[in-house]
Amino acid sequence: MLGKFFRKPDQEQGERVPPGQHLAKGFPVLTYGATPQVSIEGWEFRVWGLAKSAIFTWSDFLALPQHEFTADFHCVTRWSKLDVKWTGVKVTDLMNLIEVEPQVAHVMEHCYGGYTTNITIEDFVREENFFAFQLFGEPLPAEHGGPMRLVVPHLYAWKSAKWINGLEFLNQEELGFWERNGYHRRGEPWAEERYGSGFGF
Repeated sequence: MLGKFFRKPDQEQGERVPPGQHLAKGFPVLTYGATPQVSIEGWEFRVWGLAKSAIFTWSDFLALPQHEFTADFHCVTRWSKLDVKWTGVKVTDLMNLIEVEPQVAHVMEHCYGGYTTNITIEDFVREENFFAFQLFGEPLPAEHGGPMRLVVPHLYAWKSAKWINGLEFLNQEELGFWERNGYHRRGEPWAEERYGSGFGF
């Protein structure tokens, strides 16, 4: 199995691969449930909770500064892919347009298809985070979260919500889908924060 789908990193790559991870030979697709098929014509992105409510269209997002990003990607199921090339919009650029109340401490990511995942505001607003709409120079395919996904490179990939369509700003932690089902609340790869203390096999 390791030889067919995954490989061990060389010494230089190994410094970038968290413990317990192997390098994927391709870019695996893991999805719980059906893959939403969302057209950009009907796509919208909502902001609510402890923030001034707002709705952004696809055109609104494309009007923001666009950047190319290269980031490593670490899945909780023990595979990693290095140097993934994306195009998108910085989280910080979107946040400049959102009026958030000072007591905000957490963010719930909402997605087409009903998926949710939670993240602290500190983890969310890091400079390296972005909303991606291209992968390796092509429109982001639905199986990888298109038309748009969040990418949070410093956490396991379930925090990089696919098909994202909204942010709910909170003053206390609420758990998203996988967090309610036993995954770690934060998910930091270098600390192997895969599962919560009550998770059992």
